[in-house]
Amino acid sequence: ASIRLDLEALETMDLVRRFHGGARLVRRSAFESRSGTERQAKKRIARRALEYVEPRDTLFLDSGTTVLMLALELAAFDDLTVITNSLPVMNTLAGVPGTNLIGIGGLLRQSELSFVGHIAEQAIAELRADKVILGVHAFSLQHGLTSDYLPETLTDRAILKIGRQVILVADHTKFESVSPAFVAPVSSIHHLVTDSQTPPEILAALREMGIAVTIA
Repeated sequence: ASIRLDLEALETMDLVRRFHGGARLVRRSAFESRSGTERQAKKRIARRALEYVEPRDTLFLDSGTTVLMLALELAAFDDLTVITNSLPVMNTLAGVPGTNLIGIGGLLRQSELSFVGHIAEQAIAELRADKVILGVHAFSLQHGLTSDYLPETLTDRAILKIGRQVILVADHTKFESVSPAFVAPVSSIHHLVTDSQTPPEILAALREMGIAVTIA
């Protein structure tokens, strides 16, 4: 009886799933784990990024956790077209009135719940967006946008090519760090939305480059 009560408590905490005769641990993807990191900053950034969204826009939303928070706010807009390779964004916007949803398929990257690879890149190349809104694994003034997953870099580059405007949403933890795989130079973005803890010298340098900076 004590074990049963303990399992009930753990299930309430979303730590285990019970089944007849036992229980198993809830295993979370890296994406789900990251969603809780800097959560409040990400929410503020997502809401400020909404200021760039206009009625009848065509948006490409990538697979970042901050981008997902922005997707949760899009129900307030009418007549948007949203293209995405993010499974969580697809699930969030599926059935939302006033949103035309285009899902990009391909190879599912399990840790990020995103579709990548040749099939995804071929589909992305056929599309155009008013605005691409994306996150980044690491950002450096010297080394640009970088990723920790080499096979995804070509997918990210394909996404960057289709937007008339590229809006980067990134909290302060992403700056002045470098990951192994180069994605694109700093000049590939037009707007940055970040939080107040991002080093001011980085923001000043970006403004000098002609990149618009918004602080959430």
